[in-house]
Amino acid sequence: MKSPTRRAALAGLAVSACAPVVQRAAVPPTGFTGPRLDADAFVAADGVRLPMNVWAAQGEPSAVLVALHGMNDYAGAFATAAPWWAEQGITTYAYDQRGFGRGPQRGLWGGAELMAQDLRTVTALVRARHPGAVLGVLGHSMGGAVCISAFASETPPDADRLILAAPAVWGWSRQALPNRIALWTLAHLYPSLKLSAPGWLAQRIRASDNIAVLRQMGQDRNMIFATRTDAVYGLVGLMQLADRSLGKVKAPIWAKTPGSTARGAGAAGRAGCGGTGDAAGYARMVAAAADAAFAEGADCVALAQASM
Repeated sequence: MKSPTRRAALAGLAVSACAPVVQRAAVPPTGFTGPRLDADAFVAADGVRLPMNVWAAQGEPSAVLVALHGMNDYAGAFATAAPWWAEQGITTYAYDQRGFGRGPQRGLWGGAELMAQDLRTVTALVRARHPGAVLGVLGHSMGGAVCISAFASETPPDADRLILAAPAVWGWSRQALPNRIALWTLAHLYPSLKLSAPGWLAQRIRASDNIAVLRQMGQDRNMIFATRTDAVYGLVGLMQLADRSLGKVKAPIWAKTPGSTARGAGAAGRAGCGGTGDAAGYARMVAAAADAAFAEGADCVALAQASM
């Protein structure tokens, strides 16, 4: 008969064998010369190619945006607003974050630190390409959480503005106890189990009131519609980090949350950024936040009219 200690050890090994999967930095390929911006991709510090969309303004832009998409989305999230911004003199760089869109290891959680490092790297590359432009970093939902974690770190991205559109900060401390227990259990016992919203719930709770856009998204193969439990687990951890570290951000913040107007925030008093999630018309929200951020520094007008 197996001893209780041995049984407990075996149970622990079984659980650890099913631990949540998190991407690790890759080993750069032979001859790798460092991170760079290609025409259709951002090559990260470890050599991983992350697909990228660029909407360039004519001539040298007055302002530049590095845009980070939300959970299960990809760079195409900005495909309607960014061309309009380009007409106003703003160049937008949006890349598919690790585990999302058209990049490698699709569906696997990229890890908070690795995604934050990608943001630091791409921001430095964009700064080097456009040294005279006002540089803003825009994060929507999960992208906002990545932005907060990076900007609150000891090595924040080299940007002039931080723009948060419905930043995801619904971390562990904001979750009900049954939610925490259920997610921990699923992520550690069934990390590869994929979850998706049932049809009746998708009909009842819609991400937008723009039906045409919803239909387009539903047919977009670059979107993720079934999410691994360990990816959800990683997202909640990222949101917890963002929620707890927002007060450490030193860069000027312009935030837009559902039901509010775009507003600036100093180094303290950023409570207005909390408790947000995806909501209808988030594109107008992104545009309004960008409008507020660049109004002072880049003479860009009426960005709030941009709509996805």
